[in-house]
Amino acid sequence: MPMRSFSFFRGLTIRACAVAALAFALPACSLLEEDDTYQQSVSDPVDLLYNQGLAAIKAGDYAKATKRFDDIERQYGGTDWARKATLMSAYASYTGGAYDDAMKSAQRYVTLYPNTPDAAYAAYLYANANYVQIPDITRDQAKTMKALGAFEDIIKRWPKSEYVQDAKFKIQVTRDQLAGKEMAVGRFYLNQKNYPAAINRFKVVVSTFQQTRHVEEALARLTEAYMALGVPAEAQTAAAILGNNYPDGQWYKDTYALVKSGGLEPREDTDSWLSKTFRRMITL
Repeated sequence: MPMRSFSFFRGLTIRACAVAALAFALPACSLLEEDDTYQQSVSDPVDLLYNQGLAAIKAGDYAKATKRFDDIERQYGGTDWARKATLMSAYASYTGGAYDDAMKSAQRYVTLYPNTPDAAYAAYLYANANYVQIPDITRDQAKTMKALGAFEDIIKRWPKSEYVQDAKFKIQVTRDQLAGKEMAVGRFYLNQKNYPAAINRFKVVVSTFQQTRHVEEALARLTEAYMALGVPAEAQTAAAILGNNYPDGQWYKDTYALVKSGGLEPREDTDSWLSKTFRRMITL
């Protein structure tokens, strides 16, 4: 699963602190004179609730912080305080590990306030709340797909934001993860001698995830599957493309030996779907 970097946490904290700094300064006693028996009142001053939320964050009580900011949204909806509270709720939930709650608040912020300066930050929170939940490749990759889409959305909607560079890096990570999932399933089918099913998985890798580290193996596996199926032209094409792009790798050495063992040579058929796929990628 992807690890969160120091720079990522620093970016989240800096932006959150900027929003938090807009709160009124209240005496410390007013922030701390509360306990778990606190009861919400419709007469609670908005600045009191906001600063109690900030104090809870400082104390590491992120659940309480989220509750205070959510109280502001309910009691003071439509105000600037509610807008700031929505973002701080997302931040507090994320920092406290309540990722699904963080996603809901962050998504709500982007929906309600898409043109504000902090919209990109909220979208970044949403993307990372999915990103940190990416599982290993043996499990469902729904979170990976959501993270990928969210980071791509940041680049498209806020191309000049401070989050673009990190988003690009994490797009590559998520794409590599998705390719890894396809490879794992493809290897399973290959071991089961279900060659058409295996080919379909490896096709996805070379067609959709060509810029990932898995393409080299995918080409080798395609050669293996096509050889097993008795489709020499496609096997030769896969081997030839592998040799053209990764001539010094072990995958090509093994693949070349496999093709030779069948009395063949790597040779690209330009009418093959595989050849057309790689030519199309070169022109992009």
